[in-house]
Amino acid sequence: MKIIVTGAAGFIGMQSCLKLLKSKFTVLGIDNLNNYYDKNLKLNRIKILKKFKKFHFKRIDISHKGIFNIFKKFKPDFVLHLAAQAGVRHSISHPQDYTSSNLVGFANILECSKLNKIKHLIYASSSSVYGKSKKFPLSESQNEIKPISYYGATKLANEYMAYSYSYLFKLPTTGLRFFTVYGPWGRPDMALFLFTDAIKNKKKIKMFNKGNMVRDFTYIDDITISIDKLIKKIPKEKNSPPHRILNIGSSKPIDLKKYIYALEKELKIKSIKKRYPMQKGDVKHTHASVKKLNKIINFKPKTSISTGIKKFVNWYNKYYV
Repeated sequence: MKIIVTGAAGFIGMQSCLKLLKSKFTVLGIDNLNNYYDKNLKLNRIKILKKFKKFHFKRIDISHKGIFNIFKKFKPDFVLHLAAQAGVRHSISHPQDYTSSNLVGFANILECSKLNKIKHLIYASSSSVYGKSKKFPLSESQNEIKPISYYGATKLANEYMAYSYSYLFKLPTTGLRFFTVYGPWGRPDMALFLFTDAIKNKKKIKMFNKGNMVRDFTYIDDITISIDKLIKKIPKEKNSPPHRILNIGSSKPIDLKKYIYALEKELKIKSIKKRYPMQKGDVKHTHASVKKLNKIINFKPKTSISTGIKKFVNWYNKYYV
């Protein structure tokens, strides 16, 4: 079986490729290798993947028309679409990056999937679509959701775009609302990476909203296991289009201060904290309902915070030290 994974040089992309390769897929990874963060980290992720004979890589921006020829030549059975411009705060200062990648790029992926009769398109959405919703745990069945960041708005738009393709062309699609993913090979702009780097270098860690935040942190292996199990669980058209939305979170939210304490305990170093007000586009609390995910694949994320942090710190020490 053949699968295209977009955003293959990214954090979730690289780890998903590893899981799929071990599940005997032939994988074509696609990435534009942009400069949003350290390109060397992306190149080193690809270097790991190229050790597998069934992994192939193409550097291209999904917003470019050349993506159509790549699909036509490779003839994939499935598509895992993870390529996107990430980051809530970056979307405030650089909205055009999100329009190009998350909207134009996703439109191209949908059209390529339709033309190549893809069996199942799985794409990344985000918990950011829920905005300031206070109905916890956050459920896919909630109707009134209003993103408060442009990033979140593009992800919600992706869900509607996918639904329309499922309705019009019977294209099976599954959107995954990821909740604060962390783990080895993580992005340098994410909380755990920033905290670890600051603590080890005796710098102050930034605590927004004075640290009064709660997050549904989800370990990367729980994400990749879920994706691997979902690929062949294709949405069927009965009384509605073959389209669904699923949360993927630990469903065990933790106070940010406790999260930092767990990291301090693992590093055996006390952090120096600096408190800041809430950032634009950010939310105080996330908590995923994963009942729907568990019902479909009989699995729900289970990695503990202490285990996840330990594995990240071990990787960080090997990679950077």
